[in-house]
Amino acid sequence: MLNLTVDNWQYLHGEPLVKATLKQELSDFQVNEILSFEPSGNGEHTFLHIEKTGLNTAFVAEEIAKFAKIPLRAVSYAGRKDKYATTSQWFGVYFGGKQHASRKSSVVKPADIDWSALQIEGLRILNVTYNDKKLRLGAIKENQFTIVLRNMSEFDHNALNERIALIEQKGVPNYFGNQRFGELIKADGSVQLGGNLALAEKLVNGEDIRNRNKKSMAVSALRSWLFNHFVSYRLANTQYMQVFDGDVLSLSGSNSFFIHEQNSEQSEETLKRLNLRDVNITAPLWGKGKLDAKAQALVFEHEKALEHEAVCEALVNLGLEQQRRPILVFPKNLSFEVFENTLTLKFSLPSGCFATSVIREIAEVSTGKR
Repeated sequence: MLNLTVDNWQYLHGEPLVKATLKQELSDFQVNEILSFEPSGNGEHTFLHIEKTGLNTAFVAEEIAKFAKIPLRAVSYAGRKDKYATTSQWFGVYFGGKQHASRKSSVVKPADIDWSALQIEGLRILNVTYNDKKLRLGAIKENQFTIVLRNMSEFDHNALNERIALIEQKGVPNYFGNQRFGELIKADGSVQLGGNLALAEKLVNGEDIRNRNKKSMAVSALRSWLFNHFVSYRLANTQYMQVFDGDVLSLSGSNSFFIHEQNSEQSEETLKRLNLRDVNITAPLWGKGKLDAKAQALVFEHEKALEHEAVCEALVNLGLEQQRRPILVFPKNLSFEVFENTLTLKFSLPSGCFATSVIREIAEVSTGKR
Protein backbone atom coordinates (compact mmCIF):
# COMPACT_ATOMS: atom_id res chain seq x y z
CA MET A 1 0.00 0.00 0.00
CA LEU A 2 1.31 3.43 -0.95
CA ASN A 3 1.96 6.06 1.68
CA LEU A 4 2.76 9.33 -0.08
CA THR A 5 4.00 11.60 2.67
CA VAL A 6 6.07 14.77 2.72
CA ASP A 7 9.40 13.25 3.61
CA ASN A 8 12.31 14.84 5.42
CA TRP A 9 14.33 15.40 2.26
CA GLN A 10 18.13 15.43 2.42
CA TYR A 11 19.74 18.73 3.46
CA LEU A 12 22.66 20.20 1.53
CA HIS A 13 24.30 22.14 4.37
CA GLY A 14 23.25 20.09 7.38
CA GLU A 15 20.38 20.17 9.85
CA PRO A 16 18.62 23.51 10.47
CA LEU A 17 20.37 25.74 13.01
CA VAL A 18 17.30 27.08 14.80
CA LYS A 19 13.60 26.62 15.33
CA ALA A 20 11.37 29.54 14.35
CA THR A 21 7.86 30.65 13.48
CA LEU A 22 6.99 31.28 9.83
CA LYS A 23 3.97 33.36 8.79
CA GLN A 24 3.00 34.53 12.26
CA GLU A 25 1.57 37.39 10.23
CA LEU A 26 0.64 37.01 6.55
CA SER A 27 2.93 39.96 5.79
CA ASP A 28 5.88 37.91 7.15
CA PHE A 29 5.96 36.14 3.77
CA GLN A 30 6.07 38.63 0.89
CA VAL A 31 6.50 37.81 -2.79
CA ASN A 32 6.88 40.25 -5.67
CA GLU A 33 6.52 38.76 -9.16
CA ILE A 34 8.76 40.19 -11.91
CA LEU A 35 7.62 39.41 -15.45
CA SER A 36 10.07 38.33 -18.13
CA PHE A 37 8.89 41.21 -20.32
CA GLU A 38 7.52 44.74 -19.99
CA PRO A 39 3.83 45.17 -20.93
CA SER A 40 3.63 47.39 -24.01
CA GLY A 41 0.79 49.59 -22.70
CA ASN A 42 -1.04 49.07 -25.97
CA GLY A 43 -3.19 46.13 -27.12
CA GLU A 44 -6.36 44.15 -26.58
CA HIS A 45 -5.20 42.31 -23.44
CA THR A 46 -5.73 44.03 -20.08
CA PHE A 47 -2.97 43.42 -17.53
CA LEU A 48 -3.81 43.84 -13.85
CA HIS A 49 -1.00 44.16 -11.32
CA ILE A 50 -2.57 42.95 -8.09
CA GLU A 51 -1.46 42.72 -4.46
CA LYS A 52 -3.26 40.03 -2.51
CA THR A 53 -3.17 38.85 1.11
CA GLY A 54 -4.72 35.59 2.29
CA LEU A 55 -6.07 34.77 -1.19
CA ASN A 56 -4.99 32.09 -3.64
CA THR A 57 -4.38 32.80 -7.31
CA ALA A 58 -7.16 30.58 -8.66
CA PHE A 59 -9.77 32.31 -6.46
CA VAL A 60 -8.68 35.76 -7.63
CA ALA A 61 -8.86 34.64 -11.27
CA GLU A 62 -12.41 33.37 -10.70
CA GLU A 63 -13.46 36.66 -9.08
CA ILE A 64 -11.97 38.69 -11.96
CA ALA A 65 -13.90 36.58 -14.47
CA LYS A 66 -17.17 37.06 -12.55
CA PHE A 67 -16.63 40.80 -12.22
CA ALA A 68 -15.76 41.25 -15.92
CA LYS A 69 -18.55 38.86 -17.02
CA ILE A 70 -16.18 36.75 -19.09
CA PRO A 71 -15.31 33.00 -19.12
CA LEU A 72 -12.66 31.89 -16.64
CA ARG A 73 -10.49 30.77 -19.56
CA ALA A 74 -10.21 34.45 -20.56
CA VAL A 75 -8.27 35.20 -17.37
CA SER A 76 -4.62 34.15 -17.24
CA TYR A 77 -1.64 34.50 -14.94
CA ALA A 78 2.08 33.81 -15.15
CA GLY A 79 2.27 31.74 -11.97
CA ARG A 80 0.45 30.74 -8.80
CA LYS A 81 1.32 32.52 -5.57
CA ASP A 82 0.99 31.35 -1.98
CA LYS A 83 -2.37 31.98 -0.30
CA TYR A 84 -0.91 32.47 3.17
CA ALA A 85 1.22 35.49 2.27
CA THR A 86 1.20 39.01 0.89
CA THR A 87 2.03 38.72 -2.81
CA SER A 88 1.98 40.87 -5.91
CA GLN A 89 1.40 39.30 -9.30
CA TRP A 90 0.03 39.97 -12.77
CA PHE A 91 -3.26 38.77 -14.27
CA GLY A 92 -4.22 38.98 -17.95
CA VAL A 93 -7.81 39.61 -19.06
CA TYR A 94 -9.09 39.17 -22.62
CA PHE A 95 -12.47 40.48 -23.77
CA GLY A 96 -12.57 38.65 -27.08
CA GLY A 97 -11.39 41.55 -29.24
CA LYS A 98 -13.87 44.13 -27.89
CA GLN A 99 -11.73 47.24 -27.98
CA HIS A 100 -11.56 50.86 -28.97
CA ALA A 101 -8.95 53.49 -29.73
CA SER A 102 -8.80 56.47 -27.41
CA ARG A 103 -9.95 59.73 -29.02
CA LYS A 104 -6.91 61.50 -27.60
CA SER A 105 -4.35 58.96 -28.80
CA SER A 106 -3.82 55.95 -31.03
CA VAL A 107 -3.52 53.60 -28.05
CA VAL A 108 -5.66 50.51 -28.55
CA LYS A 109 -7.20 49.07 -25.39
CA PRO A 110 -10.18 46.92 -24.39
CA ALA A 111 -13.57 48.46 -23.75
CA ASP A 112 -13.56 50.59 -20.60
CA ILE A 113 -14.19 48.87 -17.28
CA ASP A 114 -13.96 50.41 -13.82
CA TRP A 115 -11.53 48.05 -12.12
CA SER A 116 -11.65 50.11 -8.92
CA ALA A 117 -15.13 48.64 -8.40
CA LEU A 118 -13.59 45.17 -7.97
CA GLN A 119 -13.79 45.05 -4.18
CA ILE A 120 -12.42 41.91 -2.51
CA GLU A 121 -11.12 41.82 1.05
CA GLY A 122 -7.36 41.25 0.92
CA LEU A 123 -7.00 42.47 -2.69
CA ARG A 124 -5.60 45.74 -4.02
CA ILE A 125 -5.10 46.70 -7.68
CA LEU A 126 -1.69 48.32 -8.06
CA ASN A 127 -1.78 49.08 -11.77
CA VAL A 128 -3.83 48.55 -14.93
CA THR A 129 -2.10 48.47 -18.30
CA TYR A 130 -2.41 46.75 -21.69
CA ASN A 131 -0.46 44.42 -23.93
CA ASP A 132 -0.71 43.06 -27.47
CA LYS A 133 -0.17 39.44 -26.39
CA LYS A 134 -1.72 37.14 -23.79
CA LEU A 135 -0.07 36.72 -20.38
CA ARG A 136 1.15 33.14 -20.44
CA LEU A 137 2.06 30.69 -17.69
CA GLY A 138 5.75 30.81 -16.86
CA ALA A 139 6.39 34.32 -18.20
CA ILE A 140 8.29 35.24 -15.02
CA LYS A 141 11.87 36.43 -14.78
CA GLU A 142 12.06 35.98 -11.01
CA ASN A 143 10.19 36.22 -7.74
CA GLN A 144 11.51 38.55 -5.05
CA PHE A 145 11.00 37.41 -1.45
CA THR A 146 11.03 39.15 1.91
CA ILE A 147 10.57 36.58 4.69
CA VAL A 148 10.45 37.13 8.44
CA LEU A 149 11.20 34.28 10.86
CA ARG A 150 10.10 35.03 14.41
CA ASN A 151 10.58 33.48 17.84
CA MET A 152 13.90 31.89 16.95
CA SER A 153 15.34 29.49 19.48
CA GLU A 154 18.78 30.15 20.92
CA PHE A 155 21.38 30.24 18.15
CA ASP A 156 25.03 30.97 17.36
CA HIS A 157 25.35 34.19 15.34
CA ASN A 158 28.60 33.06 13.70
CA ALA A 159 27.08 29.74 12.67
CA LEU A 160 24.07 31.56 11.20
CA ASN A 161 26.33 33.90 9.22
CA GLU A 162 28.33 30.95 7.91
CA ARG A 163 25.20 29.00 6.92
CA ILE A 164 23.76 31.91 4.94
CA ALA A 165 27.14 32.46 3.24
CA LEU A 166 27.16 28.77 2.24
CA ILE A 167 23.67 29.09 0.79
CA GLU A 168 24.75 32.10 -1.26
CA GLN A 169 27.85 30.29 -2.51
CA LYS A 170 26.58 26.73 -3.06
CA GLY A 171 22.82 27.16 -3.37
CA VAL A 172 20.12 24.91 -1.93
CA PRO A 173 18.30 21.79 -3.16
CA ASN A 174 15.73 22.80 -5.76
CA TYR A 175 12.91 20.97 -3.97
CA PHE A 176 9.27 21.65 -4.64
CA GLY A 177 7.95 23.23 -1.45
CA ASN A 178 5.23 21.93 0.82
CA GLN A 179 2.77 24.36 -0.80
CA ARG A 180 2.84 22.08 -3.86
CA PHE A 181 1.70 19.12 -1.75
CA GLY A 182 -1.28 20.96 -0.32
CA GLU A 183 -2.74 21.42 3.10
CA LEU A 184 -5.52 19.33 4.59
CA ILE A 185 -7.67 21.16 7.15
CA LYS A 186 -8.73 18.58 9.74
CA ALA A 187 -11.99 18.55 11.70
CA ASP A 188 -10.31 20.06 14.78
CA GLY A 189 -9.02 22.98 12.71
CA SER A 190 -5.40 21.80 12.65
CA VAL A 191 -3.44 21.76 9.40
CA GLN A 192 -1.88 18.60 7.97
CA LEU A 193 0.48 18.87 5.04
CA GLY A 194 0.00 16.61 2.05
CA GLY A 195 -3.65 17.08 1.08
CA ASN A 196 -2.79 17.00 -2.61
CA LEU A 197 -0.78 13.83 -2.07
CA ALA A 198 -3.86 12.13 -0.63
CA LEU A 199 -5.59 12.92 -3.92
CA ALA A 200 -2.51 11.81 -5.87
CA GLU A 201 -2.63 8.42 -4.20
CA LYS A 202 -6.09 7.92 -5.70
CA LEU A 203 -4.63 8.48 -9.15
CA VAL A 204 -1.87 5.95 -8.49
CA ASN A 205 -4.54 3.45 -7.41
CA GLY A 206 -6.38 3.94 -10.70
CA GLU A 207 -9.17 6.17 -9.39
CA ASP A 208 -10.24 9.28 -11.29
CA ILE A 209 -10.72 12.78 -9.89
CA ARG A 210 -13.60 14.53 -11.61
CA ASN A 211 -12.80 18.05 -10.42
CA ARG A 212 -10.40 19.33 -13.06
CA ASN A 213 -8.57 21.76 -10.78
CA LYS A 214 -8.11 19.19 -8.00
CA LYS A 215 -6.88 16.60 -10.47
CA SER A 216 -4.36 19.04 -11.90
CA MET A 217 -3.02 19.81 -8.41
CA ALA A 218 -2.84 16.10 -7.58
CA VAL A 219 -0.89 15.29 -10.75
CA SER A 220 1.50 18.18 -10.10
CA ALA A 221 2.00 17.11 -6.48
CA LEU A 222 2.72 13.51 -7.50
CA ARG A 223 5.33 14.48 -10.07
CA SER A 224 6.93 17.00 -7.70
CA TRP A 225 7.06 14.45 -4.89
CA LEU A 226 8.94 12.01 -7.11
CA PHE A 227 11.36 14.72 -8.27
CA ASN A 228 12.16 15.58 -4.64
CA HIS A 229 12.99 11.91 -4.05
CA PHE A 230 15.42 11.92 -6.98
CA VAL A 231 17.15 15.06 -5.67
CA SER A 232 17.28 13.84 -2.08
CA TYR A 233 18.67 10.47 -3.20
CA ARG A 234 21.36 12.16 -5.26
CA LEU A 235 22.45 14.55 -2.50
CA ALA A 236 22.56 11.72 0.05
CA ASN A 237 24.70 9.48 -2.16
CA THR A 238 27.05 11.84 -4.01
CA GLN A 239 29.34 14.72 -3.22
CA TYR A 240 28.39 18.32 -3.89
CA MET A 241 28.21 18.89 -7.67
CA GLN A 242 29.61 15.44 -8.48
CA VAL A 243 29.03 14.81 -12.19
CA PHE A 244 28.31 11.35 -13.60
CA ASP A 245 29.16 10.07 -17.03
CA GLY A 246 25.93 10.58 -19.00
CA ASP A 247 24.52 13.29 -16.71
CA VAL A 248 21.96 15.65 -18.22
CA LEU A 249 23.19 19.23 -17.76
CA SER A 250 20.94 22.21 -18.42
CA LEU A 251 22.06 25.61 -19.61
CA SER A 252 21.25 28.27 -17.04
CA GLY A 253 18.25 30.41 -17.92
CA SER A 254 17.04 28.11 -20.69
CA ASN A 255 15.37 24.76 -21.31
CA SER A 256 18.30 23.51 -23.38
CA PHE A 257 20.44 20.65 -22.11
CA PHE A 258 23.29 18.38 -23.18
CA ILE A 259 24.76 15.04 -22.10
CA HIS A 260 28.03 15.10 -20.18
CA GLU A 261 30.67 12.63 -21.36
CA GLN A 262 33.20 11.58 -18.75
CA ASN A 263 36.68 12.36 -20.08
CA SER A 264 39.46 14.46 -18.61
CA GLU A 265 39.03 17.39 -21.00
CA GLN A 266 35.26 17.71 -20.83
CA SER A 267 35.10 16.92 -17.11
CA GLU A 268 37.41 19.81 -16.28
CA GLU A 269 35.42 22.17 -18.50
CA THR A 270 32.12 21.00 -16.98
CA LEU A 271 33.35 21.64 -13.43
CA LYS A 272 34.37 25.17 -14.43
CA ARG A 273 30.94 25.82 -15.94
CA LEU A 274 29.19 24.38 -12.86
CA ASN A 275 31.17 26.68 -10.56
CA LEU A 276 30.30 29.63 -12.79
CA ARG A 277 26.63 28.49 -12.68
CA ASP A 278 26.60 28.42 -16.46
CA VAL A 279 25.24 24.85 -16.39
CA ASN A 280 23.32 22.83 -13.81
CA ILE A 281 22.97 19.13 -13.00
CA THR A 282 19.37 17.97 -13.50
CA ALA A 283 17.02 15.25 -12.28
CA PRO A 284 13.93 13.88 -14.07
CA LEU A 285 10.40 15.22 -13.94
CA TRP A 286 8.81 11.88 -14.75
CA GLY A 287 6.63 11.15 -17.76
CA LYS A 288 6.38 9.20 -21.02
CA GLY A 289 9.50 8.31 -22.97
CA LYS A 290 13.02 7.25 -22.09
CA LEU A 291 15.19 8.94 -19.51
CA ASP A 292 17.55 11.44 -21.15
CA ALA A 293 20.45 10.35 -18.96
CA LYS A 294 23.04 7.93 -20.30
CA ALA A 295 25.68 5.54 -18.96
CA GLN A 296 26.40 5.88 -15.20
CA ALA A 297 23.76 8.58 -14.67
CA LEU A 298 21.08 6.41 -16.30
CA VAL A 299 21.85 3.50 -13.98
CA PHE A 300 21.71 5.81 -10.96
CA GLU A 301 18.31 7.31 -11.93
CA HIS A 302 16.86 3.95 -12.97
CA GLU A 303 17.64 2.49 -9.54
CA LYS A 304 15.60 5.21 -7.84
CA ALA A 305 12.76 4.91 -10.34
CA LEU A 306 12.39 1.21 -9.55
CA GLU A 307 11.72 2.11 -5.89
CA HIS A 308 8.66 4.08 -6.99
CA GLU A 309 7.57 2.05 -10.01
CA ALA A 310 3.83 2.53 -9.34
CA VAL A 311 4.22 6.32 -9.20
CA CYS A 312 6.30 6.37 -12.40
CA GLU A 313 3.71 4.22 -14.18
CA ALA A 314 0.85 6.48 -13.01
CA LEU A 315 2.60 9.60 -14.33
CA VAL A 316 3.14 7.91 -17.70
CA ASN A 317 -0.53 6.87 -17.87
CA LEU A 318 -1.55 10.45 -17.07
CA GLY A 319 0.12 11.53 -20.31
CA LEU A 320 3.03 13.57 -18.95
CA GLU A 321 6.25 13.77 -20.95
CA GLN A 322 9.78 13.32 -19.57
CA GLN A 323 11.32 16.67 -18.59
CA ARG A 324 14.28 17.82 -16.53
CA ARG A 325 14.78 20.27 -13.64
CA PRO A 326 18.03 21.48 -11.98
CA ILE A 327 18.79 19.81 -8.66
CA LEU A 328 20.11 23.04 -7.12
CA VAL A 329 18.92 26.65 -7.11
CA PHE A 330 20.99 29.71 -6.21
CA PRO A 331 19.28 32.64 -4.46
CA LYS A 332 20.24 36.03 -5.90
CA ASN A 333 20.67 39.32 -4.02
CA LEU A 334 20.62 37.43 -0.72
CA SER A 335 20.70 39.65 2.38
CA PHE A 336 19.57 39.26 5.97
CA GLU A 337 19.09 41.12 9.23
CA VAL A 338 18.88 39.76 12.76
CA PHE A 339 17.13 41.69 15.50
CA GLU A 340 16.90 39.89 18.83
CA ASN A 341 15.12 36.59 17.96
CA THR A 342 13.82 37.67 14.54
CA LEU A 343 15.51 36.99 11.19
CA THR A 344 14.53 38.86 8.01
CA LEU A 345 15.68 37.35 4.72
CA LYS A 346 15.57 38.96 1.28
CA PHE A 347 16.43 37.15 -1.96
CA SER A 348 15.25 36.37 -5.50
CA LEU A 349 14.58 33.02 -7.14
CA PRO A 350 13.80 31.97 -10.72
CA SER A 351 10.23 31.12 -11.66
CA GLY A 352 9.05 27.77 -10.31
CA CYS A 353 11.47 27.68 -7.37
CA PHE A 354 10.38 27.72 -3.73
CA ALA A 355 11.53 30.06 -0.97
CA THR A 356 10.81 27.36 1.60
CA SER A 357 13.69 25.36 0.12
CA VAL A 358 15.98 28.19 1.20
CA ILE A 359 14.39 28.56 4.64
CA ARG A 360 14.60 24.83 5.48
CA GLU A 361 18.42 24.96 5.21
CA ILE A 362 18.41 27.57 8.01
CA ALA A 363 15.46 26.93 10.28
CA GLU A 364 12.95 24.28 11.26
CA VAL A 365 9.74 26.25 11.13
CA SER A 366 6.30 25.95 12.58
CA THR A 367 3.44 27.88 11.05
CA GLY A 368 2.06 30.85 12.96
CA LYS A 369 -1.59 31.68 13.54
CA ARG A 370 -3.58 32.61 10.44
